[in-house]
Amino acid sequence: MNEKTIRALVEAGAVRKVLLIADGAAVHVDIVTQAGATTATTNKGSVKTWATIDSSAKWIKGLGIGKAQLEISRWLPGQRGMSI
Repeated sequence: MNEKTIRALVEAGAVRKVLLIADGAAVHVDIVTQAGATTATTNKGSVKTWATIDSSAKWIKGLGIGKAQLEISRWLPGQRGMSI
């Protein structure tokens, strides 16, 4: 789900929960609606990731979302990111 779609869902009040998931050195966002959870993607269709938790939080706040759940069970803040 890209940013434009997420904004439309937020405006329609369809977003039930937002999850910030820190996994290894990267953070991604899952949007939960009545239909289920979907990961935020770029316009090209790849998973949208951030290097820090605060940068992902700033992004969701810019979408008009004021509340999110943070999952850090697989977070390794000292790990270097891998380029594939």
